[in-house]
Amino acid sequence: MSNAPVLPNPNHPLLPVARVYTNYFTPTVTGIENLPAAGPALVIGNHSSIYWAPEVWITFMAAMDRRPNEPTFGVAHEILLRAPGLGDSLRDFGVIPASQEAATAGLKDGGAVMVYPGGDWEACRPWTDRGKVDFAGRKGFIRLALKLGVPVIPAVANGGHDSIFIVSRGERTARLLGLDKLVRAKVFPYTVGLPFGVAPILPQIPLPSHVDVSFLPALDWSTQPGDPEDTELVDRIYDRTVGVMQTELDRLRAATPHPVATGLKNHVAALPGPLSGLANLL
Repeated sequence: MSNAPVLPNPNHPLLPVARVYTNYFTPTVTGIENLPAAGPALVIGNHSSIYWAPEVWITFMAAMDRRPNEPTFGVAHEILLRAPGLGDSLRDFGVIPASQEAATAGLKDGGAVMVYPGGDWEACRPWTDRGKVDFAGRKGFIRLALKLGVPVIPAVANGGHDSIFIVSRGERTARLLGLDKLVRAKVFPYTVGLPFGVAPILPQIPLPSHVDVSFLPALDWSTQPGDPEDTELVDRIYDRTVGVMQTELDRLRAATPHPVATGLKNHVAALPGPLSGLANLL
């Protein structure tokens, strides 16, 4: 990380592509005023739908719009950042490696840094667990926030995980393939969908599920002093944090219990002329 903050370029070629992509999920963002308009902040989200992850782009662009003159950083697996062409483009867009060192540098630059503690474990959870926040016991974000004294803003998303039918994380396959040692991955997900039917890890076409992202107020523990080496404190904070986010996810799912049907209805309602009236049939 350089000493000068890297601002995502509003003319970056990825931005219009990302906006078209996220529009497919007819997103709604609420509570964005809870994200500080300036200064460092750690944004934590629940992760969904394997590689499609619409909530990541929706949250990232909402943060950019909220903080047009402040740095905003997203984190990504090293596999993506090492990809020829794509890696450099993502870095120019404000994407940094998913590591404590990179996140620390981004926060010290005064940036809003987005992290997804559940990582691939949560993003590859079975479809039947789509209404569950699962950080897999990962607490590094808590120690980081306590160490730096930065506010932690939950960005809770609903709907993205409805778009892909994940049968299994494929933990056993991942172990057999040695993926943990090769690419730090403990999953090799199996999905059902088009065009591949039942398949491992291949990119199925996502359903146009409606995605809600709700930014919550800064968690109280993140605005108070605390010892990042106090294991009992960190454990209590972890349970409270997951509890707060799960409560919000439950609320979002109660408000939109069928995200795919809602997404389809939103798309039909946007059709020109009398065709939009077909939305009332859905």
